Amino acid sequence: MRLADLSERSQVSIATIKYYLREGLLAPGHRVNATQADYDDAHLRRLRLVRAMVQVGRIPVATVREVLAQVDDESLSRTIRLGAALWSLPRAAEPEPEDPAVVDAAREVNRMLTRLGWADAAELGPLSPVYRELIASVASLHRAGFPLDADDLVPYAEQMERTAVHDLDRMERLHTAVEQIESAIASAVLFEPVLLNLRRLAQEQEATRRFGL
Repeated sequence: MRLADLSERSQVSIATIKYYLREGLLAPGHRVNATQADYDDAHLRRLRLVRAMVQVGRIPVATVREVLAQVDDESLSRTIRLGAALWSLPRAAEPEPEDPAVVDAAREVNRMLTRLGWADAAELGPLSPVYRELIASVASLHRAGFPLDADDLVPYAEQMERTAVHDLDRMERLHTAVEQIESAIASAVLFEPVLLNLRRLAQEQEATRRFGL
């Protein structure tokens, strides 16, 4: 498809597409002549992902470029590419290791990992920004007077483990590693609010069942 067709199908303006091309967020089209290039479904898929990250996720362009570099790095295994891309997404502030609440939170998170048998997550530990952000979140709850210990965390983690299995089952329906990793990034940006609101809806339903209206 030509640039105008790409714009029409993606609902992204030509000017914005050209900006993404200049910034390296979108691969150049296949050159037809000195002034024209063709684009394919891979460009359309990547363009939709970039738009989701920039416009919906409010992720800075430099960060989007870093995430996409991990997605496209064929020298890495699929697992490492997926992890590196997700790790590159913006995160909350780092926890202070000497903070007593952080120390307590880390202890409970590590107990949770041991009880679940999540050996890979435990081995990565502080190398993972997801692990560090979880500790920071649990520490914040501790400070606010709503502590979570391993007993509280394990049932939530078990629910998320089932969710992760379903996530990867859906991801593997796609044909290539790039498509699979792109879908995981899109889900992290766009689908996590769906999970949040499903949880809140379920709480409303359970409260009504238990306590009535």
